[in-house]
Amino acid sequence: MKFRRSGRLVDMTNYFLSHPHKQIPLTFFSEAYKSAKSSISEDIAIIKEVFEEKRIGTIGTTAGATGGVTFVPTVGRSKTEELIDQLCEELEDSERLLPGGYLYMMDVIGDPLLTLELGRVFASAFRKANVDAVMTMATKGIPLAYAVAGHLNVPVSIVRHEHRITEGSIVSINYVSGSQKRIQTMSLARRSLKPNSNVLIIDDFMKAGGTIRGMMDLVTEFQSTIAGIGVLTEAVHSEEKLVDKYVSLTKLTEVDIKTKKIKVERGNLFDIPFSYEDIK
Repeated sequence: MKFRRSGRLVDMTNYFLSHPHKQIPLTFFSEAYKSAKSSISEDIAIIKEVFEEKRIGTIGTTAGATGGVTFVPTVGRSKTEELIDQLCEELEDSERLLPGGYLYMMDVIGDPLLTLELGRVFASAFRKANVDAVMTMATKGIPLAYAVAGHLNVPVSIVRHEHRITEGSIVSINYVSGSQKRIQTMSLARRSLKPNSNVLIIDDFMKAGGTIRGMMDLVTEFQSTIAGIGVLTEAVHSEEKLVDKYVSLTKLTEVDIKTKKIKVERGNLFDIPFSYEDIK
């Protein structure tokens, strides 16, 4: 179908946003819009300028016969700071306090637009980590994991405590729950993760890190590697964590059960050099 330039720009923009981290040959657009490659290149330059100005993302170009263009979603630092600060304020609501020092967060994770934005923050931070799959623990981390995976254009592997017959054969390991010091079991369907994958682990809440440590061991069982670890909220306490390197968006620094006072601060996202090395 033949489009005017304005129509091509709209349609191409939508295609880029729907296919992040996918290399697209110029011939794909040229044939789709019945336009010369030179015109397509000019269109892409316009979209690239707007994306970078608005901090939506970048469009990279690869030369050669197998080359093309790739859209990589990003989030500017100022917008991320605003988003995280608003989230911290919401999480400090005293009504969120649950037994054991946990916070009720299902309304945050259940907000599709907010979860998409949080997923884009993680995807932006790990955009250069060559992620092949996102892994999370059922069930609360699933919406956030899918949001991250959507922006990275990779599949999601869901780890469970129980075995579901519909998932076929599984790989199971025992791990130590960091906060409760109990031996528990987690499993992952063999078909859920390809061997030699580079895996990004996403979790909604980390206390001592036992669950994440277990997922890291499970990744090893699949002869795969850890691309990174992203945590929506980490709890700060005197107990030593079982995980050293991770990226957190928020940090639960104080919980007073008697007064129901909750203090939440920015996580370590802005302390990680690779997260914003080239995003202003």
